[in-house]
Amino acid sequence: MNFFFEVLIGGLLSGIMYALVALGFVLIYKASGVFNFAQGAMVFFAALTCVSITTEFGLSLWLAIPITMAVMVVLALAIEKVVLRPLVNQSEITLFMATIGLTFFIEGLAQLMWGSQVKRLDLGIPDVPMQSLLDQFNIVISQFDLVAAGICAVLVTALAFIFSKTKIGRALRAVADDHQAALAVGIPLQHIWAIVWAAAGFVALVAGLLWGARNGVQFALTFVALKALPVLILGGFTSIPGAIVGGLIIGASEKLAEVYIGPMVGGGIEGWFPYVLALLFLLIRPEGLFGERIIRRI
Repeated sequence: MNFFFEVLIGGLLSGIMYALVALGFVLIYKASGVFNFAQGAMVFFAALTCVSITTEFGLSLWLAIPITMAVMVVLALAIEKVVLRPLVNQSEITLFMATIGLTFFIEGLAQLMWGSQVKRLDLGIPDVPMQSLLDQFNIVISQFDLVAAGICAVLVTALAFIFSKTKIGRALRAVADDHQAALAVGIPLQHIWAIVWAAAGFVALVAGLLWGARNGVQFALTFVALKALPVLILGGFTSIPGAIVGGLIIGASEKLAEVYIGPMVGGGIEGWFPYVLALLFLLIRPEGLFGERIIRRI
């Protein structure tokens, strides 16, 4: 039983980190109706920029982080102004294709600026078992996973509060419901989009630092965003609470499946099980747990 809880807790901690990545998708989709396929590239760009500033210029990590944050905000604002704003009122598929193009541009820009070698990132958080849990419950939980999940939980909660309970959040919901109506009542559409893209850049930075410290800063970080897709399908593309719940479900289920089902199918199930779960979920509730149910009358 201890081993089961060890696997479950480890999965839930990973799930909180998945929820953080998914949150970047949700914020942009709520505000503009754009599925930002480039979110994974932004995660990679943020992590590579931060670690490269420390190695190339000899700055400390805690000085490199605010500099990278400023770079991510500038990048996000540039994307909104140069790419998104000229495509206002275009079809969703046009906007989606634009973000695919952005993905390759950002990935290439990052590697052009800083190189393509795998880089080590040390956040000063030891990746060792929590001794108190090991002594009292005989459960091995990494201290890094626990701290990283705590950081993600605080950030997700803060963003959820800002975009649900504040004036900016109300404006965001109005823009998400109807762009033209929001403009008619005086909501500055471009300002809202700029704020949301900047928030998505900040989320990408935190996610990039945490996943980069865990797996190394490398091109594979772009694929972290793909793990957010099952999270979005389960939770709903427009729901911040859905991103949290979906992340926890995906994180826990993939770890349990890897341990208990993996040996029966030859292993490697952790990579594809979330997508199978999401596919099955689409057949039952395609709008997600927290998404609005679409009712069509003929």
